[in-house]
Amino acid sequence: MNHTDLFAQRAQGMKASEIRELLKLLDQPDIISFAGGIPDPAHFPREAFAEAMQFALSEASAGTALQYAASEGYVPLREWIADYMASLGVPCGIDNILITAGSQQALDYLGKLYLDKHDTALVEWPTYLGALGAFNAYEPSFDRLNAGENRTPAEIAEDAKSQGGRVKFSYLSPDFANPTGKTLTRDERLSVLAQAEVLDIAVIEDGAYQSLRYAGEDIPSILALEMAEKGNIDACRTVYCGSFSKTLAPGLRVGWVVAAKPVIAQMILLKQAADLQTATINQIAVNHVARAVFDRHVATLRKVYGARMSAMLSALKTHMPQGITWTSPEGGMFVWVTLPTSMSGKYLLEQALAQKVAFVPGAAFYADGATTNTIRLNFSMSGEAVIDKGVARLADVIRTAMSA
Repeated sequence: MNHTDLFAQRAQGMKASEIRELLKLLDQPDIISFAGGIPDPAHFPREAFAEAMQFALSEASAGTALQYAASEGYVPLREWIADYMASLGVPCGIDNILITAGSQQALDYLGKLYLDKHDTALVEWPTYLGALGAFNAYEPSFDRLNAGENRTPAEIAEDAKSQGGRVKFSYLSPDFANPTGKTLTRDERLSVLAQAEVLDIAVIEDGAYQSLRYAGEDIPSILALEMAEKGNIDACRTVYCGSFSKTLAPGLRVGWVVAAKPVIAQMILLKQAADLQTATINQIAVNHVARAVFDRHVATLRKVYGARMSAMLSALKTHMPQGITWTSPEGGMFVWVTLPTSMSGKYLLEQALAQKVAFVPGAAFYADGATTNTIRLNFSMSGEAVIDKGVARLADVIRTAMSA
């Protein structure tokens, strides 16, 4: 039988993640890889997690850790998250919090919750590839979300109507975005909120990198800005997605959503239908580690990754030929490089791999895939000396391609 004949139409829009495929290169020790968007395992809080797992499996806790649990999530962890969100200017209760299997699961649930076929999602251009993958399964249209773009909300709504649906939400990562590393100003965040109010849509705020600031001043999250205006999270349209993957450890797959109670209540139903709950033992371990080391561990990551970011920006300035530009992030894990318009990031990767250096071509981060002359570089996985060596190799490859 031809199995694919039985697949739903939505399956045709699903594509393999270029990033997940490129992660296989990390197993090759001779490759200098700027491809991953992952934390350095040398800086996982291993001892704290060993203690946490021992606690979770102790006689007092094992009955809970190894048992089914509420779909909403482990209460002590949700209490920690409530305190953490309050420190970010978002006071909320545990009924406003759902624990998910990483923030990626949250994006899938939110796509399922909001998107009918042909509805429009407003996204940054470029945007996080994983969000496009999560939303694509629900067959939406994508339109540009650019603060300050010269289009009125009425024009955006009319364009969505012409696609056979309506605008349902804006999705963005306002702090050190993946892939660009860019951060929205306070005014730009307020502009996103103002546009959402006029369109009467949700705002999905991806806060995966918010804790990883290495320079500059903190800017309130979009949800915090909306809370300051409305005073009650249940009156807010912003849905905040958080994650422990970039700060503590990605392998346990623990993230969270903070939103108005009606949104959380519906997402709980989605979770009950999908996987019942996030692994209890993982939630207990993350709660234990977060309470023990979160603040000082994040301070360590800021020091380590901040030095690596500076090393990459310095190496780019030293080695890259004229005509190449890049972003200057203040945090996160990425620098976004723009090549000459005639150059393809995918073609360049083929040449770079021959010189034992890897990155992610930029086209996959665009909803239409039409912009090909960009690449994403990750700096969190390599030490400063390796970063300089890898950027020098990459610059030589680019220089050769420019002269061909």
